[in-house]
Amino acid sequence: MMQYNSKQKQKGFTLIELVVVIAILGILAAFALPRFAQLSEQAHQSSIRATAGALSAGVALVKAQWVTNGSTTAVSAVDGFGNDDVAVNDDGWATSTNGNTGAPNANRCLQVWEGLLQSNAPEVATTAADDTEYLVGLSGDDCEYEYLLDEQGSTIVYDTDTGEITTTIN
Repeated sequence: MMQYNSKQKQKGFTLIELVVVIAILGILAAFALPRFAQLSEQAHQSSIRATAGALSAGVALVKAQWVTNGSTTAVSAVDGFGNDDVAVNDDGWATSTNGNTGAPNANRCLQVWEGLLQSNAPEVATTAADDTEYLVGLSGDDCEYEYLLDEQGSTIVYDTDTGEITTTIN
């Protein structure tokens, strides 16, 4: 007959201990998963805000260079900014990179984006493609850049008459 030694240590976990640990992990997951799901949405929103801020800074820098140059009328190329090809209207707001200082169209809005956001700018196009982040269009007489990656219809609107940047996040 075998004798039981009470000094032997128990090895492993009991079924109750395992169930308790699984229950605790389940409760933690229930609170953590919704928070992680919101991170993607917050990242998209931050990206839109950052891009709008960069565009706004570019618009302000062109205007500042236009004023610094002593200009008081429309200029087909602001000397000293970027590639020296950004055209501005009579108020100093960027309108294109092809010398056109008139009202915007989709192609001029695309040129403004590329002329002001020169380095590491998000991909923008007048028609959606696989790598397009922003779709260019018009909202009245304003340039509208619709963010495509979140499929929520969020936009950045640039008013070439006032230099105002408006961000709408849906």
